[in-house]
Amino acid sequence: MNDHAPATGRDLHALKDRIRDWGREFGFQQVGFADTDLAETEHDLAQWLAEGRHGEMEWMGRHGTMRTRPAELVEGTRSVIIVRMDYLPAAATPVQNLLEQRDKACISRYAVGRDYHKLLRARLKRLAQRIEAEIGPFGHRVFTDSAPVMEKPLAAKAGLGWIGKHTNLLNRHAGSWFFLGEIYTDLELPPDRPVTDHCGSCRRCIDVCPTRAITAPYRLDARRCISYLTIELKGSIPLEFREAIGNRVYGCDDCQMVCPWNRYAQFSGEDDFTPRQHLDAGDLVELFGWDEQSFLSRTEGTAIRRIGHERWLRNLAVGLGNAPTSPAVLDALQARLDHPSAVVREHVAWALARHEISSAAAPDSRTR
Repeated sequence: MNDHAPATGRDLHALKDRIRDWGREFGFQQVGFADTDLAETEHDLAQWLAEGRHGEMEWMGRHGTMRTRPAELVEGTRSVIIVRMDYLPAAATPVQNLLEQRDKACISRYAVGRDYHKLLRARLKRLAQRIEAEIGPFGHRVFTDSAPVMEKPLAAKAGLGWIGKHTNLLNRHAGSWFFLGEIYTDLELPPDRPVTDHCGSCRRCIDVCPTRAITAPYRLDARRCISYLTIELKGSIPLEFREAIGNRVYGCDDCQMVCPWNRYAQFSGEDDFTPRQHLDAGDLVELFGWDEQSFLSRTEGTAIRRIGHERWLRNLAVGLGNAPTSPAVLDALQARLDHPSAVVREHVAWALARHEISSAAAPDSRTR
């Protein structure tokens, strides 16, 4: 990174104020500043990895200490600029409503619109360019969940919120329905003050988790988390979790849905986060009927596309197995019994067996 002429504390604080103003101009709801000391996070991460709680996400430990030592990832990094952007779409069907409609697909609210990675990265680059226009060339690199970056601990250090018992970042005035992005920089910007934890004795997120993935306050076992099971896991979903998954076919928002702080969450003003292809409340049978080309075309530009058609069908098969029995559901599942993927066939067979058990247990209508 570049060498800079020494700046006074007054200059740096004034620059921070201008960066906050520019951040708001580019659509970020908040901008914070952190130093690079993540020693406590490094210890916690090492323990989490040693316990195997990351499951198949081997990339979590692949880069060694680069994840917790920013200057090892980007040489010369002295401070980090962290931004947040609200993403909850006003037009989307509320999660609670979807969970009560078991024939509908519940997709995590962050994924029903445009993939946030490109949008945030483009805005962060514009913010970096604006800083450069003000002070001249400086060393920097932007990130949006695209490299080994501990974004939640950095955001907490920067005062954007605290890490809640569900391990998501919480903000007193905005809840948790927001994305984070970072600029690693060689500017030595004074860090902001962290905020205090305001979870108190509340444990709603722990109690609501369908698979008991939050094993203790601030402790998440990814191997049990529905977001991990439906997005990161490549093979078969363990039998013990399939019923609990319900109709959640991509991610899970239950812990956010019940958090009291989300009463203060703001709807996003970004058109790009508006639901696409009715993905906020799609019909399970209809989505399960998409062939691979339809899947690629209708999820183009969204985060959903990254799981591929096979995992999409796997997840939907679980959803259909938990849906009310109907001729349409049974026909949809029967049509995929000979799918080329062994994973898909396994989950379809499980779903059909669920309906056979359900039908056998139901009272004969003729005796009513």
